[in-house]
Amino acid sequence: MVKHIVPAESAGGAETADVLHSAAVRLLRLARTADVGMDLDGPRASALSVVVFRGPLPLTRLAAAEQVSPPAMTKTVAALEAAGLVERVRGDGDRRVVLVAATDAGRDLLNRGRAARVALVDELIAGLPERDRRTLHRAATILLDRVLAGPPSRVSGCSAMRHQEIVA
Repeated sequence: MVKHIVPAESAGGAETADVLHSAAVRLLRLARTADVGMDLDGPRASALSVVVFRGPLPLTRLAAAEQVSPPAMTKTVAALEAAGLVERVRGDGDRRVVLVAATDAGRDLLNRGRAARVALVDELIAGLPERDRRTLHRAATILLDRVLAGPPSRVSGCSAMRHQEIVA
C-alpha cells in the first residue's frame, strides 16, 4: 500500500527523513535480491565489501568497521579465505601486522555483485521520466557529497571505517 506523503514543498526534516529511510530500506531490500549469484551471506558480503573498497585492513579494524567482535570477524574472514576471496598478508611497514586483503577473485565477485545491483536499480527507475531520474541523481549526489562525506562524527552511529564503506 502506498501512503500519501506530505508534499516536498511543505515537508519538514522529520518527514523527509522518514520518507528517505523508507525508500532506502525498500531499495536495498530489492537490490539485495541481485546478490543471489554471489553465494555469500550478508555478513560475508559486507566484510568483503569493506576489504575491497578500503584496502587491506587488520582484522580488529575490519571487526570495528562491521560492528562485530574480533572472534566473530575471525570466523567470517576464515570463511572468505576458504572461498579464496580474501587472504592474510603481512603489513609493509610492520611485518608483525597481519592484514586482511581481497584476492582478485574477491574483487571480481564483489564488482559483479555491485554491477548486478546497479542494473536492478537502473531497471527500477528506467520507466521514470527523465526529469525524475535527474532529480534522483541530484538527491543521491547531495547525500554522498554533502551529507555522508562530512566528518564521521556527523554521521551518527557510523565509525570512520563503516562510513567510508557506505560511501563506496
